[in-house]
Amino acid sequence: MRDYYSLKVNLPAGIVSPGALQLVLKLAYDAKVRTVRFGARQQLLMTVHYEDMRFFEKELKQHQIKYEINTEQFPNIISSYCGEEVFRTGAWLRESEYHTVLDQFDYQPRLKVNLSDANQSFTPFFTGNLNFIASPEPHFWFLYIRPKQRNTLFRWPELVYTNDIGRLAKALEQAMLDEAIQEEEALYNAVTTAQPFVTQPASQDVELPDFSLPYYEGFNRYGQRSWLGLYRRDEQFSIAFLLDVCALCLKTRVGELCTTPWKSLIIKGIEEKDRAAWSHILGKHNINVRHAANELAWQTEDYTTDGTQLKSYVMRYFEKNDTRTFGLCFGVQTQPKSEVFGSVLIRQRPVFRVGKLALFSVYDLYFTDNFNPNSRTYHLFERGLLKIHVPAQIERLCRKFSARRLSRNDEPLDRKVDQPEVDVQERPKVHQCSHCFTVYDSQFGEPLRGVSNGVSFALLSNDFTCPTCDAPKEDFFEIEMAELT
Repeated sequence: MRDYYSLKVNLPAGIVSPGALQLVLKLAYDAKVRTVRFGARQQLLMTVHYEDMRFFEKELKQHQIKYEINTEQFPNIISSYCGEEVFRTGAWLRESEYHTVLDQFDYQPRLKVNLSDANQSFTPFFTGNLNFIASPEPHFWFLYIRPKQRNTLFRWPELVYTNDIGRLAKALEQAMLDEAIQEEEALYNAVTTAQPFVTQPASQDVELPDFSLPYYEGFNRYGQRSWLGLYRRDEQFSIAFLLDVCALCLKTRVGELCTTPWKSLIIKGIEEKDRAAWSHILGKHNINVRHAANELAWQTEDYTTDGTQLKSYVMRYFEKNDTRTFGLCFGVQTQPKSEVFGSVLIRQRPVFRVGKLALFSVYDLYFTDNFNPNSRTYHLFERGLLKIHVPAQIERLCRKFSARRLSRNDEPLDRKVDQPEVDVQERPKVHQCSHCFTVYDSQFGEPLRGVSNGVSFALLSNDFTCPTCDAPKEDFFEIEMAELT
């Protein structure tokens, strides 16, 4: 008999109310669970001792909470809702649209369903089997289908109306899983002849945005409120801390918590008067919200620690060598059937096994088309690396990316009029926050901090902090305006 079981509770679209999460956490705590994790598909994960599982299952069933143990029969619906409002895109997709779609799923999907804003790069587009992506036409969506256990991807011939997504997803699931229809034309004919759907012609493919992972940790202002991003280096959140988070949400009328594919948590709608209370909770539980941006840009698998251990190993090298990774994200794959999101993929390959136990492994290094993690095409960079050589080869790949990006940005532009070249010494310089990349430009000052225009960075008071993430003045660095990324 195994000592521990892996238990999963789906949080559809990565959204959960504080009250619902509080209930699950209290039941888990009573079952002697002390930490939980958020998975790459925005679900809640925990490890439960077998002696406590019977009691825990009884309580979950009594409260009608759906869960799975050691299985992935019902994968979570994931969405870009976690970035709504805080990472603005200017598209038509808003909170109400997500909820309209979610209300249509009156069943537990057996296929992976992704709901994505087409203009964001915070959550993946194509890691699902049914990938709905908002089109330029309001209330209509692209649909890209990836059959289970395949790497092929094809576009549904038509744009799908928002109110038909749940019904179409259910029909596709029945055809693909129950009737074993996998080919594009046969699948389209089987589904559309059985029932009508509101559609528009899809005359072109979705345009993938350039990838740029926004900084998603710490306090950040949007409008008159703030959002708080929480990341844990070991991916473990203590239940005691999360219970305090839920209690404060209920007290301050924060109605939702959002999990992300980066295994982190985002809390929106924090009013300025409540900032001190949130800071108190972070201090009480010793929660650090000042991790480097390159550490946040990793995705590892849900049910193994091998990926997080390799990530830590590579990160130590990055810190020692001051490696630039801006514009990239990294995925670590240690299990052959798992899927991770990354523009750089580190794939562990066992070469000597005893039963299912890998006694010796090497690593293959891949990168995606244009280094865009949403691409489904991987190119081999290095093969058969020993672990000790992995960090240096990743750094080589980072340099390759930076050189490619620099050459692309340096391409000559057509000029309508001749302009004199600016002398290097005369190029304007600004100061940029090393955590969230907010820029202080003396030409404009900083109204949120009461700094009028024309005040140089050197003349700012020593207690000046970043208006976005509250980082201290000493965490800003000087940079030429032309080098801003």
